[in-house]
Amino acid sequence: MLYQQTSNSYIVAVMISHKDIEKRLLSYDGAFLDYPFGEGVAVYKVPVGESSKMFALVSEGKVPVRLSLKCDPGLSQYLREKYEEVMPGYHLNKKHWNTIILSGQLSNQEIYDLVAHSHNLVIGEDEDQDQNASVSQWQQDYS
Repeated sequence: MLYQQTSNSYIVAVMISHKDIEKRLLSYDGAFLDYPFGEGVAVYKVPVGESSKMFALVSEGKVPVRLSLKCDPGLSQYLREKYEEVMPGYHLNKKHWNTIILSGQLSNQEIYDLVAHSHNLVIGEDEDQDQNASVSQWQQDYS
């Protein structure tokens, strides 16, 4: 969550917008936007071998933004227990996907780290990592 000071010296929380999260998602090499499920679900994919794989989905027109990301099963469970805004992936494999409501409970950096984690799982960089290591690293970074 970002905080901005207004002209009246109030500090207000600013949630991550669809535009902001889309900019981050499309910053990965070869990342592109697709609509395989229709206009209401933005699907972000990256090339993997001869095909492409999705690493993030955004439900369009929702405020706050609903972002679905692939996640290590152990870390998924930990995040669901710790944060109300993290839930099993909506219409996705509940073991490997989380849907996160970007209402400000998780910091921007936590969201961006989960995006990177999802991307890395899809391209194969994190698939050999021990599930306990993912949870331990997250606890170390964000406790």
